[in-house]
Amino acid sequence: MPAIRAAEWLNSDPLSPGELRARVVLVDFWTLTCINWLRTEPYVRAWWQAYRNEGLLVVGVHTPEFSFEHKVDRVRQATRDRSIDYPVVIDNDYAVWRAFDNHYWPALYFVDEDKVIRDRHYGEGRYEESEALIQRLLDIDREPASVVGVGVEAEADWRNLRTPETYLGYERSQNFASPGGAAFGIRRAYDLPDALGFNDWALSGEWTVGRENVFLERGTGTIALRFHARDAHLVLSAGARDPIPFRVLLDGKPPGRAHGVDTDKGGNGLLRDGRLYQLVRQGHDVSERTLEVTFLERGAEAYVFTFG
Repeated sequence: MPAIRAAEWLNSDPLSPGELRARVVLVDFWTLTCINWLRTEPYVRAWWQAYRNEGLLVVGVHTPEFSFEHKVDRVRQATRDRSIDYPVVIDNDYAVWRAFDNHYWPALYFVDEDKVIRDRHYGEGRYEESEALIQRLLDIDREPASVVGVGVEAEADWRNLRTPETYLGYERSQNFASPGGAAFGIRRAYDLPDALGFNDWALSGEWTVGRENVFLERGTGTIALRFHARDAHLVLSAGARDPIPFRVLLDGKPPGRAHGVDTDKGGNGLLRDGRLYQLVRQGHDVSERTLEVTFLERGAEAYVFTFG
């Protein structure tokens, strides 16, 4: 295992190589807006609680994906929101990421007492096998921990998940459908098309399409998307303006019982912190829908739609 060196730690003083010796270590790379990490986090918390007194040490490594995630106060708030009390390394310069030659969020590295990486896993799933490995490394045998994710941490409805992550900044954007296309890096007025194709998205209002986000420059503005999934999330930041009210419509109507944890039945929400917002959670009758998110004041920054 590479040495873990960082200028700042949360929930712990900096841990030296000697303090990591003779411990089984689970290294968890994460970034606070990643839906895949959010859905794995209940398992990591459960393993920490179940095995911390048996010799397991969990070390979270927060390596930011988006620029606003570099702010340590936002990472600190995310640890409180997710009830994370194990040590967390602030890896804003990607030093730990590069030392592990890591490329993914989330990524789990399972390290034995001799500091040998015995296994690694990228993304979601494989929870039973991962916990069984932790038990083998600790030389214990017991029933696995009970884990139930709720809210944004709930397991995805994989059977109905047909829309991929949709990035809005021009660096990774696809399927943009506003008439005339996008103008990169400058303010422009956009309109929604008469109809959206499946997995297409579009803007209306005065926006700037930046490298990693779209920014509402003035007045009200809408982002529309045609999708098929139980859950729809959007990574948002208010920048220097806080809070910003927004409204969600599904097929032109308030979502009702299909609202997410960050909206009400009328589709009303409030953009405060930079994080992932759950806008929609459909019930058993999941179908292809058109989602419209309208920001009622300028200043909203939108990064990526994710689904579950």
